Amino acid sequence: MKRRDFNLATLCVATTAAVVSNTSAWAQNAATKPTSGPINLKEGKDYQKLERPLVTDAGAGKIEVIEFFWYSCPHCNAFEPTFANWAKTAPNDLVIRRIPVAFNESFAPQQRLFFALEALNLLESLHPKVFTAVHVEKQALKTDASIQTWVEKQGVDRTKFAEAYKSFGMTSKLRRAVQLQNEFKVEGVPSLGIAGRFYTDGSLAGSMERALQVTEGLLAQVRQGK
Repeated sequence: MKRRDFNLATLCVATTAAVVSNTSAWAQNAATKPTSGPINLKEGKDYQKLERPLVTDAGAGKIEVIEFFWYSCPHCNAFEPTFANWAKTAPNDLVIRRIPVAFNESFAPQQRLFFALEALNLLESLHPKVFTAVHVEKQALKTDASIQTWVEKQGVDRTKFAEAYKSFGMTSKLRRAVQLQNEFKVEGVPSLGIAGRFYTDGSLAGSMERALQVTEGLLAQVRQGK
């Protein structure tokens, strides 16, 4: 599905019918690390190569991997444990980031939530709980008020969160997030940007587990200077 066809009800369909039909099995296996080993990669089938490489924030000798996601996406929710486990066991030369997407203005509150939690060093403890709140407890968390109420129930200081949520720097973070999703030509979530040069997702790779295998194959190429 092309990006222009996205709406709130169909955003995650771009991860392919195969992913949709296997969501239960996907969730059951979410805690396992994808099988490692060599994988044959084909540009245009397994991944897309950006026309112009991007300058990343990874730093010298480091390679950046970005997960693009949306808290309200059921497939992002299913993929989160797998990606979190992969990130924990990733080599030291990787800088792993999460970027919340915004295909329209209604996504902004959840973007602000993510970046506020990041600023307060609360992502490790509360990022997975946001998914639980939305997908298990059925809390929409789509407005400033509902987000503020939920965060307070997690024991977060109301004033500190409000300051981070509405900080001057938040605008630039939101702008940069949208810029990145546009530069990587993100078609759906969850999806992955690799080394400022490559993009893959479930529709290209066949599943998000295989998308991680594709990512590892591309990382090997980057390390080899290809």
